[in-house]
Amino acid sequence: MLPGCAGRPTGRPLARQRLGYIVATMNTFTTLANQRNAVSQPDFSALQGKVLEWLHAEAGFAQVCTINKDGYPVSRTMAAPVDAGFTVWMVQRKVHKRMLHWQRNPRTEVVWMGTPAAESRNDSPHVYDLNLLIPRGVFIRGDAEFLDDATTREVFRKQTALHRSRGWTKAPERTDENIAAELVGVKINPVLVRVEGFGDGAASFSWDPRQAT
Repeated sequence: MLPGCAGRPTGRPLARQRLGYIVATMNTFTTLANQRNAVSQPDFSALQGKVLEWLHAEAGFAQVCTINKDGYPVSRTMAAPVDAGFTVWMVQRKVHKRMLHWQRNPRTEVVWMGTPAAESRNDSPHVYDLNLLIPRGVFIRGDAEFLDDATTREVFRKQTALHRSRGWTKAPERTDENIAAELVGVKINPVLVRVEGFGDGAASFSWDPRQAT
């Protein structure tokens, strides 16, 4: 996880401010929110902790988007566990077409959407007023990397043990031989994390996890 960063402006062009970007790096964290009025600047470590807590405790299924042979995005709903560094670790059956997508093009987007936070507000919509609060969303963009059999087995066993400790026992139990025969592990190495609904109003926040040390 990236350390907390002191807030100081980076001199981003006003055009980017109007588009509503919030950019975080190892040494800078600039608030450029999609709000007409100024918004509060969160502590970076606290923000990441809040996002991870939501991902691990509440978010549930993710939408995983890959690129097909014609260059179009293809999305599907699936389990996508994420670690403290925002790397996504997935284990799935080998029969899915997304394996071919990843072999041709590793570019991937993983998205979680959920209910608004208790303190959510949407006071100044720019285009349409939907009379709705801002939902929480996490978008992880990255590159897919296939795991070897040993790592796939380790990831599967770890996640399965966590689920079974919570009483979630409907998924089939698998032997090592069955895991090797039917399942494949893929991790998404993140290049950008974007979160919405975790700050002031419609503020969004983005950072590059690769800058962590």
